[in-house]
Amino acid sequence: MEYRCVQCDFPIKTLYIQYSPGNIRLMKCEKCKSVADEYIECEIMIILIDLILHKTKAYRHLLFNVRKLETLKLEELFWKMAVGFLLLDAFVQGKSLILESCKGESGSSKGFSSLLSLSTCWKILMDVFFGNLMFLLTFLSVVRIFLSSSFSITRCKDLLFAILISSYFKIFLIAMLVWEFPSPVIFIIDLFVLSSNIVALKVMSESTMSQCVVGACFSAHVVKLSVTQLSQLTVLGHSILQFKTKCLTYFSS
Repeated sequence: MEYRCVQCDFPIKTLYIQYSPGNIRLMKCEKCKSVADEYIECEIMIILIDLILHKTKAYRHLLFNVRKLETLKLEELFWKMAVGFLLLDAFVQGKSLILESCKGESGSSKGFSSLLSLSTCWKILMDVFFGNLMFLLTFLSVVRIFLSSSFSITRCKDLLFAILISSYFKIFLIAMLVWEFPSPVIFIIDLFVLSSNIVALKVMSESTMSQCVVGACFSAHVVKLSVTQLSQLTVLGHSILQFKTKCLTYFSS
């Protein structure tokens, strides 16, 4: 098992030597002669700030060194994050439908929220799942085309892991459960997710495949955005049609 120096990305065998509980000595990199991973002694907030600032050494610590520590159940964390991000995307899309449909209306969004029936919510969830599926298929297809000789299942899992972990900006969408934000805020968060994905993939990929992987990520995000917008318009039109039908039935009776 090899770790990485967060400064120069040079492989190292161990990050620290533990003499006693709480008494460790950080190892230095043989290439750059600096501490291989100073984040081991840092608080989680410092690491999070450096991740937000898109520092490559913070991404190397997260994607290489933390990932290989046996104390973390990464497979369980992977699926929990995947389901959580999927539900957040579905919630944001549903709330966007309410805000879009209430533009120019005198009523509140609370009154229109009744339009989001169980069938509509299920359709939104399926559309979000399909959008993310198209994102993954586009990304893997582009990478497969340009890297057919060096593409493997292990490399595929590594890249998907990097995309999921670097999408942590979606956690900020939880604030929409409490406060209402305009649509540009969602767009800004999507841009942060895209930029974070690009930095993470450049860290995970080799220099020879960096441009291809970044281009594949950008193309996949464009496909996902197009599919999501198209499905959102479809659901919005269907919801408005249901609303008009209910109104006509009510007044005619």
